Amino acid sequence: MAGQTSWRGHLKLSLVTAAVTLAPARSPSNRVRFNILNAKTGNRVESRYIDSVTHKPVADRNQVHGFPRGEDDFVLLEDDEIRSVGLESTRAINIERFVPRQSIDWIWYDSPHFLLPADKIGAEAYCVIREAMKVRDVVGISRLVLYRREHAVLLEPVEKGIILWTLRYGEEVREPVDVLDTKAKIDKKALSTVEATIAKQKIDWRPALVQDPVQKRIKALLKTKAKTAPKPSAKAERKPDGGGKVINIMDALKESLAAERRR
Repeated sequence: MAGQTSWRGHLKLSLVTAAVTLAPARSPSNRVRFNILNAKTGNRVESRYIDSVTHKPVADRNQVHGFPRGEDDFVLLEDDEIRSVGLESTRAINIERFVPRQSIDWIWYDSPHFLLPADKIGAEAYCVIREAMKVRDVVGISRLVLYRREHAVLLEPVEKGIILWTLRYGEEVREPVDVLDTKAKIDKKALSTVEATIAKQKIDWRPALVQDPVQKRIKALLKTKAKTAPKPSAKAERKPDGGGKVINIMDALKESLAAERRR
């Protein structure tokens, strides 16, 4: 199973079209997630946008995107204006260009997704595109609206499928050649010693090598605390408005009449 489908649409190359689905290749479902609570009441805390001057909550309908032009000066854009400059179609992956498979450095790769045919009809066109990329040893470049944002994407053919990678934008990437340009004289004896150490510590790859130890310890801590933590008491029933005891109206009338007779 590829996991939960996050997108449905079509993969297009010229006149070849295939219905496809997209699912994240990574799953955060096993990670421990916490809720923020009010320590005094035990209730969950809500997150809201607050006006920085009035300190009052801002309703969704009054929230707009602002680009800072100067101090306390913003260019405002509505959601419709931002959408108007995006892709015309959010339900199609049009492969626009192909580049050699080894020509893109690792630093450009962002998040991997499984791209799968949605039905048997689309599977044939999907496989044709995949095999053609393999033969030419290329990857496809396209664009896609995903998670409410437009992404540049790369389509990489693998053994029996296609991996779609979201790519980082040019202004986000620093060239590793400039940053990692380290030169030093290599001592041959030290090199031989390190090579021997590497050979001794070399093992086959397995996912257990990259498990998160913090998550493991947090789960153990939660399990221990769950056994010793007191169970929450039942919430007290809300009293009727007024806060006093409930008064029967007939009893009240009788008391009123008796008081009149005494007078």
